Amino acid sequence: MKAPALELGDIFRLHGPAYLTTFGDSLSHEQKQALRAIAVCRTAALGGHVDQCDYCGFRKISYCSCRNRHCPKCHARARVQWLEQRATELLPVEYFHVVFTLPQLVAPLALQNQRLVYGILFRAAAETLLRIAADPRYLGARIGFLAVLHTWGQNLHHHPHLHCVVPGGGIAPDQGRWIACRRQFLFPVKVLSRLFRAKFVAYLKTAFCRKELGFHGELKPLGDKRNCVEWLKRLVRSEWVVYAKPPFGGPQQVLKYLARYTHRVAISNQRLVSLENGRVTFRWKNYARASEPATMTLKAEEFIRRFLLHVLPKAFVKVRHFGFLANRSRRDNVLLCRKLLAASSTGPPGLAPHGSHSNEPETNPADLCPRCKVGSMRMLEVLVPQADAIAWPGATSLRVLQMDTS
Repeated sequence: MKAPALELGDIFRLHGPAYLTTFGDSLSHEQKQALRAIAVCRTAALGGHVDQCDYCGFRKISYCSCRNRHCPKCHARARVQWLEQRATELLPVEYFHVVFTLPQLVAPLALQNQRLVYGILFRAAAETLLRIAADPRYLGARIGFLAVLHTWGQNLHHHPHLHCVVPGGGIAPDQGRWIACRRQFLFPVKVLSRLFRAKFVAYLKTAFCRKELGFHGELKPLGDKRNCVEWLKRLVRSEWVVYAKPPFGGPQQVLKYLARYTHRVAISNQRLVSLENGRVTFRWKNYARASEPATMTLKAEEFIRRFLLHVLPKAFVKVRHFGFLANRSRRDNVLLCRKLLAASSTGPPGLAPHGSHSNEPETNPADLCPRCKVGSMRMLEVLVPQADAIAWPGATSLRVLQMDTS
């Protein structure tokens, strides 16, 4: 794939220092770290190494990556490994895609209390799906699914929502059979929406009573109990959006979806168009007009502000597994599901069995010389990090704790 002409790091290198000077006091440690790390990713600031072909002598410089979780250039290897693990867990059944969206009324509170409110979002959505699935009126089975948190819309505004990938069926209460859902239909979205709203508001009330929520700026009046009660009543009266997308079909379609969406960041380099006169232009889909392709131009300062809205707290897990796919007993449950479905324990149709590498080349293609296609690239020299390549406000030296040359 051809490298994009403009990258997120280019924008951050040019306008990041000025942004930190102006707004640094209002940013979290994670936001500052992401801004600085992405700016120097795969540049001389982090060092690297020089490789030389052992056949034709061609030399290539490779700079270290920042490995920040919000960087669009990092984690390709981790994504591949994660997908390989998921491929061994897919079942030969229809898969469904359910999206739980927080109302715009909640979004500002979520931004000020990310760890708590996003955690409630996961909990409320998961309990909703598990409870509806266990009800004999709808399925009467124990289901399993994974949920992925996205906090952005195409225009980079704050839009917290949860993507859930759900197999079309579950394990019977006696664990003696697989109960399949109706073809092309999982659960009624209105039922999901009402229960999701009730659970989320209940957990929010509990958090308020325990004084776990912070209210700042325009939200400060919500710190008063009477104002908070009225605000919660508005939440209960509003309609909450739970959207069931058309089913994926089989395991291969699910894998393609996971490859595109699970490790996505707020914006990819491929969507960036230009940076001219301090203004950033990028591509986006206007969902209000049937996903019509469009471009948007923002001041670099506003673009950076919007991107940083989506930097998550340290160690916050954005992909989680529930039900029979929960981490503790996932392997045994998947084997049970395969047995109940009378499927092969080596994996879903069309997917390579776990641990099978018979078709893989003995040498790593990444080591092959890109020029002669004959020799192998060998490390010739290590490049020392140029820590002072960019003068960042408030930082005596630029340090990224994790570096990788992948």
